[in-house]
Amino acid sequence: MSHLLFRLAQRGAPRLAALLAPALLLALSPAAHAAGSEGVGMGAAMPLWTLIPFVAILLAIAILPLFAGHWWEHNKNKGIVAALCGVPVAVYMVMSHGSAGTHVLLEKAHEYVSFICLLGSLFIITGGIYIRGSLSGTPLLNTAILGIGAVIASFIGTTGASMLLIRPLLRANAPRVRKVHIVIFFIFIVSNCGGLLTPLGDPPLVLGFLKCVPFGWTFNLWKEWLLVNGALLVAFNIWDQQVFAKEERERPGSQLEEVQKHEPFKIEGGLNFLFLLGVVFAIYGSGSGLFNGGKPWPIGAQEALMVLCALGAWFTTNAQNRALNKFSWAPIVEVAVLFAGIFVCMAPALEILNAWGKGDRMIAGQGFGMTATWQYFWATGMLSSFLDNAPTYLTFAATAAGQAGIPVEGSTYLGDLLAKGDAAQALMMAISCGAVFMGANTYIGNGPNFMVKAIAEDRGIRRPSFFGYMAWSGCILIPLFVIMTFIWFR
Repeated sequence: MSHLLFRLAQRGAPRLAALLAPALLLALSPAAHAAGSEGVGMGAAMPLWTLIPFVAILLAIAILPLFAGHWWEHNKNKGIVAALCGVPVAVYMVMSHGSAGTHVLLEKAHEYVSFICLLGSLFIITGGIYIRGSLSGTPLLNTAILGIGAVIASFIGTTGASMLLIRPLLRANAPRVRKVHIVIFFIFIVSNCGGLLTPLGDPPLVLGFLKCVPFGWTFNLWKEWLLVNGALLVAFNIWDQQVFAKEERERPGSQLEEVQKHEPFKIEGGLNFLFLLGVVFAIYGSGSGLFNGGKPWPIGAQEALMVLCALGAWFTTNAQNRALNKFSWAPIVEVAVLFAGIFVCMAPALEILNAWGKGDRMIAGQGFGMTATWQYFWATGMLSSFLDNAPTYLTFAATAAGQAGIPVEGSTYLGDLLAKGDAAQALMMAISCGAVFMGANTYIGNGPNFMVKAIAEDRGIRRPSFFGYMAWSGCILIPLFVIMTFIWFR
């Protein structure tokens, strides 16, 4: 594998090798997955000031683009911020907690590796698919693309659907002036809320699948999926109609004719769809234990298959397709750099949260007292907006299992929880919806959010600030989640 990566570097893709090779080597390292129980009780001993670096990196992402925009544009400077926040946390974990802290950091390294291998491979594969012609940026066409994205996100993942559709959507709307709302609703629907129906849709549901949640169980959430995505599509269409009509009145000439300039419809780079299915197979096959007696694949196998699919797509794709897509490494490098810091800085937060959920510590003098479905829905969702939604999902799911008297050792406890009946299933529904839907609340709530933001900015589309985006999600998404609470999670 290393020989293949070096050949790749020699053949003109050094940035691809630099991005994926270290990640793959980490994934294949047995040390990165050393089993152990040293971390038990560590979150109970951590002081709350260990959360400061995590808050600092979030504030940097939110504030620096506003007050030091030119400086922040360079990924090198983002790396400096990520290191300033992440290195002290890593040093603290090792120096204060020894092997237990090291074990947690290595787990975070593995999660980061899987995250970057997934995003990087999908970014490369979809960057070679060029959809030519017959795409007009009308409200009806835009709504149709978002609707298609909402459906396929559950089957090829929110990341796969986002990377496949964002470029043709932006290209279709290139003649338009006001298109910020298009990208924001795309993040809401395609990058998050569409991925609820199968474990392939979003990382939290993959973890549930690995803990024996039946593959088809998430189809029970079709009503929640339909309400949220249906309401968002209707709201988007009305909004886009108003914006389009205003542009028609204000700009000279017919904007409808401008966006409806046609050329023959054609998909180029169709072979990349096979590589895309290869990534989906890697996720499903690893979780279901295909060809391995029903046991999860060996460490690194899933990541290796993703990298091989990315390499296959890179070598077989006509370079012109990437040029037509205005393919650039900047978005994936930005995500890789910032999330390296985020994954390290979130480690103390997740440990403290886990200890609090188990009743091993108090926070601000308060113990963990959640029992109702609405509490699990909102707690999981709010924390998933700022923390990695996958471990947040698993933390609250394990807590729900513990409250039901089910031990969380082994890999079957969530299946055992669902077997407890309607009340337990309602808790798991609340946790699943909170983790998937509320990842749309911030740019960092889910990996594709930042990817779409970066691609849009790379095309010259000014995006709302961190807090500006939260104003959009607060006004549009939070009322929907309140309605959901009264219908399903009281």
